[in-house]
Amino acid sequence: MLCTVLNFLFFLKKLLRSILFNARKQTLKGVTNMKKLAAVIAVMALCSAPVMAAEQGGFSGPSATQSQTGGFQGPNGSVTNVENAKSLRDDTWVTLRGNIVERISDDLYVFKDASGTINVDIDHKRWNGVTVTPKDTVEIQGEVDKDWNSVEIDVKQIRKVNP
Repeated sequence: MLCTVLNFLFFLKKLLRSILFNARKQTLKGVTNMKKLAAVIAVMALCSAPVMAAEQGGFSGPSATQSQTGGFQGPNGSVTNVENAKSLRDDTWVTLRGNIVERISDDLYVFKDASGTINVDIDHKRWNGVTVTPKDTVEIQGEVDKDWNSVEIDVKQIRKVNP
């Protein structure tokens, strides 16, 4: 890396000397050459910044070579039940496991687990091609949505799971 930087600086020095030498020879075109010189210096400065800054940032410890392809890898957040979800604050993230037993309206369904039932709001885009029957066990993740007199779950992700 240091060799590359030194070679670049040597090249830049030679280039500037040749431009200045030519500028002295042609005094009538001095203004034009100075504009060219300023443009060349600006371009060289922009090109050299990444070369000189390449080794100055980031993490370079023992596990730096491990890469993660995307998302969180580790234990999932704890799965809660309907009874607990009803007592949580508005906008709390929850994960529920159970069955969707009934469709109430376009996006509103009844979700049931061992502790009770709750209404869940599942937009069409959240299904992602998954077909679910009342016998299928699903895991839903979403936010608690509390209004004055009702609690429902605004579902962000749904997937089938083995019972």
